[in-house]
Amino acid sequence: MKRKGKVSVNDKIRAIKDYLSGKKSVSQICSELQIHKSAFDEWKRKYKLKGEQSLETIKRNTYYPKAIKLQAILDYQEGLGSLNEICSKYDISFNSILRKWIKRYNSHKTFNSHNSQGDKHMINGRKTTYEERIKIVSFYIENNDDYQLTADKYQVSYQQVYSWVGKYKQGGTEALVDRRGKGKPLNKLTET
Repeated sequence: MKRKGKVSVNDKIRAIKDYLSGKKSVSQICSELQIHKSAFDEWKRKYKLKGEQSLETIKRNTYYPKAIKLQAILDYQEGLGSLNEICSKYDISFNSILRKWIKRYNSHKTFNSHNSQGDKHMINGRKTTYEERIKIVSFYIENNDDYQLTADKYQVSYQQVYSWVGKYKQGGTEALVDRRGKGKPLNKLTET
């Protein structure tokens, strides 16, 4: 199917009203407007949720707080609704956005906020004690190896959790001791 330019708001509204009144089928509308069925389904969802104004083209990106992203993902993974139902619940503009978030979450990547009013881009690392690092690694292991959940709970950076887990896997809890700034004992020093 050849791709057509953007469909005007008036054409979208007319198409939805024709469908709802039974004048035209989805396949007729998609053929006439040269659009995919999923695009029309998205228009219907938005129209039912917020009416005609929801079909207008947005001139700027929509930003979602990290908390909304995570809650939407968890709702979907717990089976609390379909992609479209969760998008409607959290006012997410397209289900493709939610699918990207789920994919990112499942690959253990962090979410960045792209506006200055949103969440921090990344939590800065903080100093921790040896006992805290052991607790953090234990929490990570108990929670299905979820780096982001662990970093959020203990307010440390994702990279710190990743590093401590790697050290623990190589050398056990002894590897979690912070040896920075500690000189070598005299008997381990060489002439160089």
